[in-house]
Amino acid sequence: MDRRHFLRFAGATPVLGLLGASSLLDSAPAYAAGDDYRALVVVFLAGGNDGLNSLVPTDGAYNDYAAARPELAIGRNVLTPLAGSSGGHTYGMHPALAPLAQLYNSGRLAWIANAGPLVAPATARQVIERSVPVPSFLLSHSDQVMWQQGWLGDEDGSGWAGRALELLPTALRSQVSAVTMSTDRTLVLGRNSPVSFLSRGESRYWGQADLAEPQRPAAQSLNRMARWQFAAHYEAEYARTLGRAVQESTLFTQAAQAAKAPAGDFGSGELGVSLRKLASLLPVFRQRGFRRQVFLVQWGQFDTHAAQRGTGPTSQDAQLAELARALRAFDQANVAAGLDQNVVSLTMSDFGRTLRQASGGGSDHAWGNHWFAMGGPVRGGQVVGTLPSLTLGGPDDADPNGGGRFVPTISTDQVGATLMQWLGLPAGELGKVFPNLANFSQKTINLLHA
Repeated sequence: MDRRHFLRFAGATPVLGLLGASSLLDSAPAYAAGDDYRALVVVFLAGGNDGLNSLVPTDGAYNDYAAARPELAIGRNVLTPLAGSSGGHTYGMHPALAPLAQLYNSGRLAWIANAGPLVAPATARQVIERSVPVPSFLLSHSDQVMWQQGWLGDEDGSGWAGRALELLPTALRSQVSAVTMSTDRTLVLGRNSPVSFLSRGESRYWGQADLAEPQRPAAQSLNRMARWQFAAHYEAEYARTLGRAVQESTLFTQAAQAAKAPAGDFGSGELGVSLRKLASLLPVFRQRGFRRQVFLVQWGQFDTHAAQRGTGPTSQDAQLAELARALRAFDQANVAAGLDQNVVSLTMSDFGRTLRQASGGGSDHAWGNHWFAMGGPVRGGQVVGTLPSLTLGGPDDADPNGGGRFVPTISTDQVGATLMQWLGLPAGELGKVFPNLANFSQKTINLLHA
């Protein structure tokens, strides 16, 4: 329901009808429950997670890795082994990620090696010689978060998921499709459509107004405010924003009332609370006929220049343990809800970190990074892409000072294109969403089942 129809509907409908228990959820397209529902959940690890300590080769390449970071490297004997080999290497995961090993070994989780934003394919030598275009402001947190999420410059601040959702066939679009659970939203921001905010807590209370009790005076007053109209542009935009916020909070409140608490140990941290909330709502969205949705969950403090190892709450070790616990429970909840083939989860981060360890027991900002994707549609049990040579100043190191900053060999756009095609983006529309893909002969990667 767009804002114009919402206002027309609100103006002709009693308050009870507008905020009633079934009004908004039941206004979704009338598809049969469970028909072709697909959701992408992006867990963005804020600060720049160290992928080199998340996924580690256990064959001969381990020796190069350990030599480059003698205090930071994880002992080969404590890595969680992954079954088989991939791309000529055997691998282990950070021990804190052990709860996810079974998902990899059973074919439900895949790693994506050395991924990151690219304008065009590039080698380390080309980057050092400045003979190939590269993303602007490399190593900057704010800029690289936006690049990873699809930012196209100051004149187009939209993200790749938001642009793609706008270009889906009409039959696949949903009333609420682009959703963020934090103040960050670039990934899901479209060129012509707003972003919905889903709180990890309650969304039903607006001061004294309880959106689950629409007959009460406070809720009726809030609804009247949400229908105000003004001639002045600033006031009119404020009223439109307020009206949409009330509308979506009402929808999310109704969904939460219809939801069942998911089983599984999500933990009590912020990420676990967010994913537990999301796991409870996805079955409701599917049942009510929603078709395609993308959720952005931004979390963490992974800017580990110092104290990366250890038990401190912001150490990578502690945060990866919280991540693994929450994502494992999220996958279990999706399977239990019958959403095994309907949900894909992807981890991303600002950038990778240097192979060379920092003086404070951490690592510095780099470029290419290792991510993973999880869910029934994932072609799991593999590492997609190519592991860089883990040598300081080696053939894949684009740092003139030999710090171990690797040029990505898989573009963020290739990952995004793969996922958005799974959601239903026509191949002919890829260039509108990912303009830099014109520079790549291979548009997608072998991440998902056909």
